[in-house]
Amino acid sequence: MGEHPSPGPAVAACAEAERIEELEPEAEERPPPAPEDHWKVLFDQFDPGNTGYISTGKFRSLLESHSSKLDPHKREVLLALADSQANGQICYQDFVNLVAFFLYNGVSLDQFVLQVTHPRYLKNSLVYHPQLRAQAWRYLTYIFMHAGIEHLGLNVVLQLLVGVPLEMVHGATRIGLVYVAGVVAGSLAVSVADMTAPVVGSSGGVYALVSAHLANIVMNWSGMKCQFKLLRMAVALICMSMEFGRAVWLRFHPSAYPPCPHPSFVAHLGGVAVGITLGVVVLRNYEQRLQDQSLWWIFVAMYTVFVLFAVFWNIFAYTLLDLKLPPPP
Repeated sequence: MGEHPSPGPAVAACAEAERIEELEPEAEERPPPAPEDHWKVLFDQFDPGNTGYISTGKFRSLLESHSSKLDPHKREVLLALADSQANGQICYQDFVNLVAFFLYNGVSLDQFVLQVTHPRYLKNSLVYHPQLRAQAWRYLTYIFMHAGIEHLGLNVVLQLLVGVPLEMVHGATRIGLVYVAGVVAGSLAVSVADMTAPVVGSSGGVYALVSAHLANIVMNWSGMKCQFKLLRMAVALICMSMEFGRAVWLRFHPSAYPPCPHPSFVAHLGGVAVGITLGVVVLRNYEQRLQDQSLWWIFVAMYTVFVLFAVFWNIFAYTLLDLKLPPPP
């Protein structure tokens, strides 16, 4: 009897392909590993003896290997939390909790709250940067980014304390007009008066509302029937002073990464200027139409002149003055 000829390479390849196709559905049916499995594998890498604990020193090395995703202050907070029992050991459950805290603070939260100690905090399409001043949307979108939780928190407090009551009385249109005017004036003021600095935060719009409200209260003190007007003024002034003082300190504080300067505080002053001009007229009499007030047209003309001046300044002054701007992000 003759021997069967061995199959050729093409036949063998086809048979192997069919066998792989038969195995693929089984592979697809396998459930993906649970997130806890990944943390367990990572934990076991630092616990080769399977003791159920790792030292804070090993946890520190893990954090330092991911230091580009977290600023030094938050890293120290994590280490303090890890060593809260002062025994130098971290169990698996604490490890998982700390990793979750790390991911939340280092990834999710920092999408909306910048860390000025981070070398790449300016790499954002919303922040105003002097090198990218031709991108006109940045003069408005910078309000969606803040330099830290405290910066965001104080602005939110001021908006809730002053902005919401004003909107209930004067309507969203008038308050929105003052707010946006303060935001634009803030970024333009920075581009004129603090030409080498970036801008983040909604302080321009917030300070426009608050300063307009405070000026309106002072001008009409005797006629206002508000039991808590003195308390509201005091709280607003304290919050404004704290936030402005922090902004000034941060601007002149040495940067951890010198090519990346800290944000400017001049936007606050631009907002105040809008508040005590346009804002006072808008809030003075909500029953009278704005176009019927002569002061309205005077301040609108002044604001328009300032905007046009700032636009031409941004086009020509940076080249004529030959400034040394920070590198583009």
